[in-house]
Amino acid sequence: MSKRFMQRLQRPVAIALLGGAMMSSLSGCFAIVAGGAVAGTLAASDRRTFGAQTEDKAIAVKADLKVRNVTGDAGHVNVNAFNRKVLVTGEVRDQAMKDAVEREVKGIEGVQSVVNELEIAGPASYTSRSSDTLITTKVKASLVDAKDISANSFKVVTERGAVFLMGRVTQREANSATAIARGVDGVTKVVRVFEYISEEEYKQYQNTPAPAAQ
Repeated sequence: MSKRFMQRLQRPVAIALLGGAMMSSLSGCFAIVAGGAVAGTLAASDRRTFGAQTEDKAIAVKADLKVRNVTGDAGHVNVNAFNRKVLVTGEVRDQAMKDAVEREVKGIEGVQSVVNELEIAGPASYTSRSSDTLITTKVKASLVDAKDISANSFKVVTERGAVFLMGRVTQREANSATAIARGVDGVTKVVRVFEYISEEEYKQYQNTPAPAAQ
């Protein structure tokens, strides 16, 4: 399936989902629509092996359980894994809890590295989280609309207006996606959590269908 066809297919879907997310936000169902439907649609394929995709899901589930045991009700932590690299975001009570969360995640089998972006602060408000979800949706839609990158190669996470970009991408794609994310209203900063590939590898991916995410 060609990249051009995928872009033609994804663009109206992303725009429709963005509109649905906005409407759902007004009715109080925002997080379910944007967090589930958009992520599932735009993550239909990527540059990880099928094994890596499966392992990332297992890592995220295990990390969520371990983190809850550490933080209880004293923290709000989000865990995202991409190609065995784990991004930890959210808010915790103090430095000791931040360090404990990182230790627990690092101890999970298969985890290669942990990017700890936890803030020492009170849990973000519902309004703040809703705003973050909307920003994520807008960034994903903007990536789909871009002509020089593949949106499926990026994972987007937003915390308190800061956008974290994950994926296996070239330096050129990284620069383009960063510029796109910075141009989205409400974004305070963009943090790269990429694994870089060469242009030669990029060309190989263009000629080889990516495995479907389950």
